[in-house]
Amino acid sequence: MIKIMIVFGTRPEAIKIAPVISELAKTGSLKPIVTVTAQHREMLDQVLDVFSIRPDYDLNIMRPNQKLSEISTRSISALEKVIQKERPEMVLIQGDTTTAFIGALMAFYNKIPVGHIEAGLRTHDKYNPFPEEINRRLISVLSDLHFAPTKMAYESLAREGIEDKKIYITGNTVIDSLLGIVKTDYEFNHSALNKIDFGKKKIILVTIHRRENWGIPLKTICLALKKLAEKYSNIEIIYPVHPNLKIREVVKTVLKGNPQIHLLPPLNYELFSNLMNRSYLILTDSGGIQEEASFLGKPVLILRKVTERTEIIKVGTAKLLGTEKDRIVHEASKLLTDKDEYSKMAKSTNFYGDGQASKRICEALLYWFKITRERPVNFKVGTNNA
Repeated sequence: MIKIMIVFGTRPEAIKIAPVISELAKTGSLKPIVTVTAQHREMLDQVLDVFSIRPDYDLNIMRPNQKLSEISTRSISALEKVIQKERPEMVLIQGDTTTAFIGALMAFYNKIPVGHIEAGLRTHDKYNPFPEEINRRLISVLSDLHFAPTKMAYESLAREGIEDKKIYITGNTVIDSLLGIVKTDYEFNHSALNKIDFGKKKIILVTIHRRENWGIPLKTICLALKKLAEKYSNIEIIYPVHPNLKIREVVKTVLKGNPQIHLLPPLNYELFSNLMNRSYLILTDSGGIQEEASFLGKPVLILRKVTERTEIIKVGTAKLLGTEKDRIVHEASKLLTDKDEYSKMAKSTNFYGDGQASKRICEALLYWFKITRERPVNFKVGTNNA
């Protein structure tokens, strides 16, 4: 059996890597060695439970108020011991977190090939998102196989001089996970959500967590949410708040006490995905949610200066707003009051996948290790899911 060590540490990574772990186990030739840093402890554990993933190694590096440098140094020390013990034939990492970068770096130090899932995303802005933009550029330099989710991601890698034979367009594995978890008849088993009238109210789902939005930008976003709640009596704003104290303190100070704004603890993936499917509009600074919402046909207002998911902006299912209060209120108001404006954005697309990305990644690995002879076919992007 060929050992593939899968390294991840955060909730978004776990969501996107879960279907890959499942597909690897099905091959009969590739053995997944699941290693988690637990860069996010509680939020990671939620996803591990949903997908019934039992790590082979749990490094448990998380500490309160941890700095990026501390995440890096603890990951380096812990990962090197595991890699040297297992000596896998490849280390597989996902996305752009500090865990992903350190996983690729430690594989390189030990002369082990690296496979990078969700490769090629770029904003070309060093500090937006921070530190993810630089993490993914560095990971690309270290990687031997690049699993690009879209044609645009492939083109970014090609411009950087990466050989065509090392790149596969697979779609994004987040859609694989989403298809297995969203149900049209889903019933919420949650005390706060059960009180909301999803039939009569327009639900605005909010997620904000990026480091570049901490402080004043987050306060400005919250003031925009407060204004929307005051302006429209037919909306309910649901905001699962990230556990980081720098986020929670600002959010609660500005928004606590408004009956139309529901500040919830982080929701498990199954609950959150089905809530997203029942929402009218999504305001977020998350990368993965941009992809999921686009697939589900939910308009997205992106509360960031830049985004690496530019495909959905071009097709018109998302708008990049930044964090300025009046602009957020203006654009959200248009979607809440103008049916034509809403219908233009409420279109389902498959730019980010068709549910087969994990299978394509495994097929590429089988080809890399010469278990199969035929190179897998790249994912072909259409304009919708029909």
